[in-house]
Amino acid sequence: MQLEFFDVPSPCVGVCQSDEKGYCLGCMRTRDERQDWISLDNDNKQKVIKRCIQRKKRQKSKAQNKTTEIIQKETLHQTEQPSLLDPPPKPKLSNESDLDFGDFEL
Repeated sequence: MQLEFFDVPSPCVGVCQSDEKGYCLGCMRTRDERQDWISLDNDNKQKVIKRCIQRKKRQKSKAQNKTTEIIQKETLHQTEQPSLLDPPPKPKLSNESDLDFGDFEL
């Protein structure tokens, strides 16, 4: 690792909530990584940041996979909309006894 003249800044973005795995939703650090940040040397801080970047990429790809899966399910359940240029379908009659020819003249 190269010489560091400046301290590595915290990746905190002020969104301090944990997901189901215990990672911060803002910076993707674990609880221990957040608590120990001040006592870590620059080398370890950079390692934590690299792990956070990897976690963020995994989270993003997982979200994209879920979105793709949802879209695929929705397209399977959709029926094709009829064209406005097609003639309207003729109504189907269930029984011929439902027909009323009382007003019909020959």
